[in-house]
Amino acid sequence: MGFLDLGQDSVASMMYFARWKALAVVGVCLLGMLLSVPNLLPRSVLPDWARQISLGLDLRGGSYLLLEVDTSAMVRERLEALVDTARRGTAAANPRILYTGLNANQEQRRITLRASDPARAGDIARLLREAAIAVPAGAGVTQPDIEVTTSPDGTVTATLTEVALRAKSSGAVEQSIEIVRRRIDETGVAEALIARQGQNRILVQLPGVEDPARIKDLLGRTARMTFHLVDETANLQAPTPPAGTMFLPGERGQERYAVRRRVEVDGANLTDARAGQDGRTGEWVVNFAFDSVGTRRFAEITRQNVGRPFAIVLDDKVITAPVIREAITGGRGQISGSFDVRGANDLSVLLRAGALPAPLTVVEERTVGPELGADAIRAGLLSLAAGTAFVFLYMGFAYGFFGWLANIALVANVIIMIGILSVMGATLTLPGIAGIVLTLGTALDANVLINERIREETKLGRPPLSALEAGFSKASGTILDSNLTNLIAMGCLYAFGSGPVKGFAVTVAIGTIVQMYTATVVVRLMVSIWYRRRRPAVLPT
Repeated sequence: MGFLDLGQDSVASMMYFARWKALAVVGVCLLGMLLSVPNLLPRSVLPDWARQISLGLDLRGGSYLLLEVDTSAMVRERLEALVDTARRGTAAANPRILYTGLNANQEQRRITLRASDPARAGDIARLLREAAIAVPAGAGVTQPDIEVTTSPDGTVTATLTEVALRAKSSGAVEQSIEIVRRRIDETGVAEALIARQGQNRILVQLPGVEDPARIKDLLGRTARMTFHLVDETANLQAPTPPAGTMFLPGERGQERYAVRRRVEVDGANLTDARAGQDGRTGEWVVNFAFDSVGTRRFAEITRQNVGRPFAIVLDDKVITAPVIREAITGGRGQISGSFDVRGANDLSVLLRAGALPAPLTVVEERTVGPELGADAIRAGLLSLAAGTAFVFLYMGFAYGFFGWLANIALVANVIIMIGILSVMGATLTLPGIAGIVLTLGTALDANVLINERIREETKLGRPPLSALEAGFSKASGTILDSNLTNLIAMGCLYAFGSGPVKGFAVTVAIGTIVQMYTATVVVRLMVSIWYRRRRPAVLPT
């Protein structure tokens, strides 16, 4: 005997529910309620498995930053590396290769030089080709990032290829997103949204952060730290530095240093950096540690250059240039300067998170105060309550008893939808609230179709059970078609939209899927229970 047996003439009827099916429907509704309850409780009292819907920037207040990756800096850095390769390679060749006119053209993404002896142009080209970096070109194939050509007069040209530029730009954006995420996590900002937007932009939303100045400063710094030997023979008053040397300002901009271009130790080999106080002077410093590669290289350089100044360079500024007193073999060091506690902590955060592959510039910035967020929540809840009330009243007055059953299913729809969003860890924004309100209206479309179909079948003289079955079965095709169309539209919004538009699409799509279930299955179960108990001779339509 089934759980909802409607008689011998209806054993195969779609109004029949086996016990396990009825329990499954009730179980889904109870599970949705269980997953929704954590949103009513403080986060501090919830168990680890419980999830809540987070409030977005427009509801909670906070800061919005749109950052752009400056890929031109990558091009400049790569061309400078090729220039340095050409200079060092020609000097180390045996016999030495003489050349003229070595320069880099950033707009054309290439370097050129002319061999004094055209017969040696091939040797220069070989040096540059050996310095090429393999980049992905698609379908698992790689190719050199530069194209090297020679001309009869001995001119050699190395051009950064279009494929290499695209690969480097894409990689720089992905790497920048990860580093931005690390830096924000280090500052303790919770529930930050960091996402790629367009080709070379990064969207950063910081709920609860009203003053983004410090965050913006942390994100805007490339934080590439390198260690260089100081050129003590260079004339700091000269307008241009000698070959292989660069003039860099000090941290305060008042001093000038002649620093060798060669990077002796790269900050990429750092494994840790922590702010602390010097035990002797009490001033704030940053203590750092190298990995095995950095430790070995640092020991070699300090052992070979005792008595020489060693510059620590951060983003083309010399933080400090202490004299090497002895070989440092432990892989640990200390950066001292004019640090306060905040400056030391910020620098340690930057070094731990890693250097950006290219500078980031802020192209858009907005701040939403908590008062505006609270107003938005009140307005959203008011619209949700008003929409719910009007929909409930309309369905109740238009379809009577069956309309109120549809209203109960609508409540189950909202509860299950909130439960799903909670499990997903979704962020609720104003467009998300709009999606929920929209779902309230569209969720009852299916019940309108079913109820109208039941009325038509009743007017044709069908008995109650037959009219109910026809109402649910014949309306199901139309319900499926309309909701699939809606899902396709939401899929397009999600694929081509960004930020709040995607949130709106996700909310409406989840609501559409859930309402297909509640309108056809939950309502049908309630109608089946009612019919089994009442066995009405006439339907209340």
